[in-house]
Amino acid sequence: MQLSRVLFIPTGDPPHKRGDSLAPANVRYEMVRLAIADSPLFMVSDIEIQRKGKSYSIDTVRALQHHYGPSANLFFIIGLDAFLDFPTWRTPHELLTICHFVVVPRPERSFQALVEMPLLPSLNPLALARLDTGAQNRLDIAIPSCPGITCLAIPPCSTSASEIRQRVRSGLPLANMLPPPVESYILRHSLYQEESDLTHI
Repeated sequence: MQLSRVLFIPTGDPPHKRGDSLAPANVRYEMVRLAIADSPLFMVSDIEIQRKGKSYSIDTVRALQHHYGPSANLFFIIGLDAFLDFPTWRTPHELLTICHFVVVPRPERSFQALVEMPLLPSLNPLALARLDTGAQNRLDIAIPSCPGITCLAIPPCSTSASEIRQRVRSGLPLANMLPPPVESYILRHSLYQEESDLTHI
């Protein structure tokens, strides 16, 4: 997408997730910082962590738009699984007018599901199927008066957060599932040993 930088934003108090399924915000921030430390174009922001109460994407995007100015082109990179819930978000129409959405694959999710998604124009089912099979690597979706949506058929990440937490609790190795500094941080701070640990780390 020829981006000048990629901003990672650990969520604060997300409206779509149960609070007990997440490690504390400062812990998640530090794990992201460690994971991207060797990539100069990657940055981490605590903008959502610092916000009190429920954290909505529209508030974050508005703040970033104000911070970077009207000339900045904002891209919202999101997994297909989360994007399929996009119509239930707060003010999704406004988000589409501000950001160019970049949708990437997730395991066990099909781009063909976008055919029935509200807010989107009529999509070619064959083009979506070609994304799912890898026969096509990109689909640009034009939306009137909006920057648009790009679907990228990059190899999906098969690792899930719940799988990592389960492996930690079971004492199983995490080789090749996490950047080594993040794995060391999790083990050093005894994260995810029990579900109850998530509330007091």
